[in-house]
Amino acid sequence: MPLTGEPLALDLVNTRPRTPQGPVDLLADPEGLRSWLTLQRDRLPGLTEDEISALTPSDLSAVHAVRGHAAAAIERARRGERPPGAALRGLNRAQGAAPAVRELSWDGTSVTAATRRPGTPGARLTALLAEAVAALLTDPAITRVRGCEADDCVMLFLPAHPRRRWCSAARCGNRARVARYYRRHRPE
Repeated sequence: MPLTGEPLALDLVNTRPRTPQGPVDLLADPEGLRSWLTLQRDRLPGLTEDEISALTPSDLSAVHAVRGHAAAAIERARRGERPPGAALRGLNRAQGAAPAVRELSWDGTSVTAATRRPGTPGARLTALLAEAVAALLTDPAITRVRGCEADDCVMLFLPAHPRRRWCSAARCGNRARVARYYRRHRPE
Protein backbone atom coordinates (compact mmCIF):
# COMPACT_ATOMS: atom_id res chain seq x y z
CA MET A 1 0.00 0.00 0.00
CA PRO A 2 1.48 3.36 -0.94
CA LEU A 3 2.22 6.03 1.60
CA THR A 4 -0.16 8.91 0.92
CA GLY A 5 -1.08 12.13 2.67
CA GLU A 6 2.20 13.96 2.18
CA PRO A 7 2.43 16.77 -0.38
CA LEU A 8 1.53 15.31 -3.78
CA ALA A 9 5.13 15.65 -4.99
CA LEU A 10 6.37 13.47 -2.11
CA ASP A 11 3.55 10.97 -2.61
CA LEU A 12 4.74 10.65 -6.22
CA VAL A 13 8.39 10.10 -5.24
CA ASN A 14 7.27 7.64 -2.55
CA THR A 15 5.80 5.29 -5.17
CA ARG A 16 9.15 3.45 -5.18
CA PRO A 17 9.29 1.97 -1.67
CA ARG A 18 11.64 -0.70 -0.42
CA THR A 19 9.94 -3.83 0.88
CA PRO A 20 11.37 -6.93 2.58
CA GLN A 21 11.48 -8.46 -0.92
CA GLY A 22 13.42 -5.47 -2.29
CA PRO A 23 12.56 -2.26 -4.15
CA VAL A 24 9.08 -2.05 -5.66
CA ASP A 25 7.63 0.32 -8.24
CA LEU A 26 3.98 0.95 -7.43
CA LEU A 27 3.64 2.62 -10.85
CA ALA A 28 5.25 -0.22 -12.78
CA ASP A 29 2.31 -0.58 -15.15
CA PRO A 30 -0.76 1.40 -16.21
CA GLU A 31 -2.92 -0.46 -13.69
CA GLY A 32 -0.62 0.54 -10.84
CA LEU A 33 -0.76 4.15 -12.04
CA ARG A 34 -4.57 4.01 -12.17
CA SER A 35 -4.72 2.62 -8.62
CA TRP A 36 -2.43 5.37 -7.31
CA LEU A 37 -4.41 8.04 -9.16
CA THR A 38 -7.61 6.74 -7.59
CA LEU A 39 -6.04 7.31 -4.16
CA GLN A 40 -4.99 10.83 -5.21
CA ARG A 41 -8.28 11.62 -7.01
CA ASP A 42 -9.22 14.71 -4.96
CA ARG A 43 -5.78 16.24 -5.58
CA LEU A 44 -5.88 15.98 -9.38
CA PRO A 45 -8.65 18.26 -10.61
CA GLY A 46 -9.79 18.03 -14.19
CA LEU A 47 -9.08 14.34 -14.80
CA THR A 48 -12.15 12.16 -15.19
CA GLU A 49 -12.40 8.46 -14.39
CA ASP A 50 -12.68 7.73 -18.11
CA GLU A 51 -9.49 9.70 -18.83
CA ILE A 52 -7.64 7.91 -16.05
CA SER A 53 -8.83 4.57 -17.44
CA ALA A 54 -7.59 5.54 -20.90
CA LEU A 55 -4.00 6.36 -19.84
CA THR A 56 -1.48 4.59 -22.05
CA PRO A 57 1.97 3.08 -21.50
CA SER A 58 3.35 6.27 -23.12
CA ASP A 59 1.57 8.34 -20.44
CA LEU A 60 3.06 6.04 -17.79
CA SER A 61 6.54 6.72 -19.20
CA ALA A 62 5.89 10.46 -18.96
CA VAL A 63 4.81 10.07 -15.31
CA HIS A 64 7.98 8.05 -14.65
CA ALA A 65 10.04 10.89 -16.15
CA VAL A 66 8.33 13.48 -13.92
CA ARG A 67 8.87 11.22 -10.90
CA GLY A 68 12.55 10.84 -11.72
CA HIS A 69 13.00 14.59 -12.15
CA ALA A 70 11.06 15.18 -8.93
CA ALA A 71 13.19 12.74 -6.94
CA ALA A 72 16.44 14.30 -8.17
CA ALA A 73 15.30 17.87 -7.59
CA ILE A 74 13.74 17.25 -4.18
CA GLU A 75 16.75 15.30 -2.91
CA ARG A 76 19.07 18.21 -3.65
CA ALA A 77 16.70 21.06 -2.73
CA ARG A 78 15.82 19.56 0.66
CA ARG A 79 19.51 19.75 1.53
CA GLY A 80 19.67 23.38 0.43
CA GLU A 81 21.61 22.45 -2.72
CA ARG A 82 20.96 23.42 -6.33
CA PRO A 83 18.73 20.86 -8.07
CA PRO A 84 20.09 19.34 -11.28
CA GLY A 85 19.40 21.52 -14.32
CA ALA A 86 18.10 18.53 -16.28
CA ALA A 87 15.51 17.84 -13.58
CA LEU A 88 14.29 21.44 -13.58
CA ARG A 89 14.13 21.49 -17.39
CA GLY A 90 12.19 18.21 -17.40
CA LEU A 91 9.68 19.54 -14.89
CA ASN A 92 9.30 22.76 -16.89
CA ARG A 93 8.70 20.76 -20.09
CA ALA A 94 6.01 18.68 -18.38
CA GLN A 95 4.24 21.80 -17.12
CA GLY A 96 4.51 23.47 -20.54
CA ALA A 97 2.91 20.50 -22.32
CA ALA A 98 -0.46 21.39 -20.73
CA PRO A 99 -0.23 24.88 -19.22
CA ALA A 100 -2.99 26.08 -16.90
CA VAL A 101 -5.17 28.78 -18.43
CA ARG A 102 -7.82 30.78 -16.58
CA GLU A 103 -10.76 30.59 -18.94
CA LEU A 104 -13.25 33.42 -18.56
CA SER A 105 -16.97 33.04 -19.18
CA TRP A 106 -20.23 34.81 -18.43
CA ASP A 107 -22.71 32.94 -16.25
CA GLY A 108 -25.60 35.34 -16.89
CA THR A 109 -24.85 37.66 -13.99
CA SER A 110 -21.09 37.87 -13.67
CA VAL A 111 -17.76 36.89 -15.16
CA THR A 112 -16.41 33.60 -13.85
CA ALA A 113 -13.00 32.03 -14.26
CA ALA A 114 -12.13 28.36 -14.32
CA THR A 115 -8.69 26.88 -14.71
CA ARG A 116 -8.45 24.63 -17.75
CA ARG A 117 -5.57 22.67 -19.20
CA PRO A 118 -5.44 21.88 -22.90
CA GLY A 119 -3.95 18.62 -24.10
CA THR A 120 -4.31 14.91 -23.74
CA PRO A 121 -5.16 13.36 -20.38
CA GLY A 122 -1.55 12.14 -20.07
CA ALA A 123 -0.12 15.60 -20.76
CA ARG A 124 -2.54 17.16 -18.28
CA LEU A 125 -1.65 14.57 -15.65
CA THR A 126 2.09 15.07 -15.98
CA ALA A 127 1.60 18.86 -15.96
CA LEU A 128 -0.39 18.61 -12.72
CA LEU A 129 2.27 16.40 -11.14
CA ALA A 130 5.11 18.65 -12.30
CA GLU A 131 3.21 21.67 -10.97
CA ALA A 132 2.90 19.95 -7.57
CA VAL A 133 6.66 19.34 -7.59
CA ALA A 134 7.27 23.00 -8.52
CA ALA A 135 5.04 24.10 -5.62
CA LEU A 136 7.06 22.00 -3.16
CA LEU A 137 10.43 23.03 -4.58
CA THR A 138 9.54 26.73 -4.23
CA ASP A 139 8.09 26.35 -0.74
CA PRO A 140 10.51 27.25 2.09
CA ALA A 141 9.35 24.01 3.76
CA ILE A 142 11.40 22.03 1.22
CA THR A 143 14.37 22.16 3.60
CA ARG A 144 12.25 20.41 6.26
CA VAL A 145 11.58 17.36 4.05
CA ARG A 146 13.15 14.33 5.73
CA GLY A 147 13.95 10.77 4.90
CA CYS A 148 12.48 8.08 7.13
CA GLU A 149 14.96 7.01 9.82
CA ALA A 150 14.06 3.33 9.53
CA ASP A 151 17.09 1.44 8.21
CA ASP A 152 15.22 -0.22 5.36
CA CYS A 153 12.97 2.68 4.29
CA VAL A 154 13.48 5.22 1.51
CA MET A 155 10.29 7.25 2.01
CA LEU A 156 10.31 11.04 2.30
CA PHE A 157 7.95 13.10 4.41
CA LEU A 158 7.30 16.67 5.50
CA PRO A 159 6.98 16.56 9.28
CA ALA A 160 4.20 18.55 10.91
CA HIS A 161 6.03 18.04 14.21
CA PRO A 162 9.81 18.53 14.55
CA ARG A 163 10.22 15.24 16.45
CA ARG A 164 8.72 13.06 13.72
CA ARG A 165 11.29 10.46 12.68
CA TRP A 166 9.44 7.95 10.51
CA CYS A 167 7.36 8.10 7.36
CA SER A 168 4.57 6.36 9.25
CA ALA A 169 4.28 5.67 12.96
CA ALA A 170 2.19 2.59 12.15
CA ARG A 171 4.71 1.18 9.67
CA CYS A 172 8.30 2.11 10.32
CA GLY A 173 7.81 3.64 13.74
CA ASN A 174 6.22 0.49 15.12
CA ARG A 175 8.90 -1.75 13.57
CA ALA A 176 11.65 0.44 15.06
CA ARG A 177 10.04 0.37 18.51
CA VAL A 178 9.61 -3.42 18.40
CA ALA A 179 13.24 -3.90 17.29
CA ARG A 180 14.46 -1.58 20.04
CA TYR A 181 12.39 -3.50 22.61
CA TYR A 182 13.83 -6.84 21.49
CA ARG A 183 17.39 -5.49 21.59
CA ARG A 184 16.87 -4.30 25.18
CA HIS A 185 15.21 -7.54 26.33
CA ARG A 186 17.31 -10.03 24.40
CA PRO A 187 18.95 -12.67 26.59
CA GLU A 188 22.72 -12.21 26.72
